[in-house]
Amino acid sequence: MAKVDVFNLKREKVGELELSDEVFAAEVREHLLHEVVTAQLASRRAGTHAGKERAAVSGSSKKIYKQKGTGRARHGSIRSPIFVGGGRAHPPKPQDFSYRPPRRVRIGALRSALSMILKEGRLTVVENIDLGEIKTKKLAGVLETLNSGKKTLVVDDRGNEQLRLSIRNMRDNLYLPPEGVNVYDLLRHDHLVLSKAAAKALEARCLERQS
Repeated sequence: MAKVDVFNLKREKVGELELSDEVFAAEVREHLLHEVVTAQLASRRAGTHAGKERAAVSGSSKKIYKQKGTGRARHGSIRSPIFVGGGRAHPPKPQDFSYRPPRRVRIGALRSALSMILKEGRLTVVENIDLGEIKTKKLAGVLETLNSGKKTLVVDDRGNEQLRLSIRNMRDNLYLPPEGVNVYDLLRHDHLVLSKAAAKALEARCLERQS
């Protein structure tokens, strides 16, 4: 079992927490991280790009001049792609780029990310994150005291409204509940701050029976 120190919001050590090696000391598999992050970014694509083909543009369907005798090429519609204002040939169409990797891959990538963060010393566990008020300045001071770096991901129970409202207008920091933690957000932040309860909730989530 991996042991980590538990601090209060003044960065005073108040205890230790045992974490599962399967979650926080697992082998870091970079190919799983790549696959899951690629899937997350693909799922964020709007996929709304589109162009008009000849059937969708405005213009008469009348044959623009007679078939023979003009010495010109044969044409049937002013909406042909070779004319200005005509439709595009094989235009892009709206499509859904999203896909979902298998659950074993997603959980494996999450374990790899958590293990890498702990191994690199970028994880801080606190007893609880009770600010006592909704105050962004106070939260900024707490994160500075915890030496969390410039970009911090803070994870605590979904019911912590004081934390959620205090962090929401901070450009470089993000709050997520344990069930919302994902590989992309773990990798794009410099530091991870977990409450003691959130750490155990993440551990339980990664140890759930594979479906």
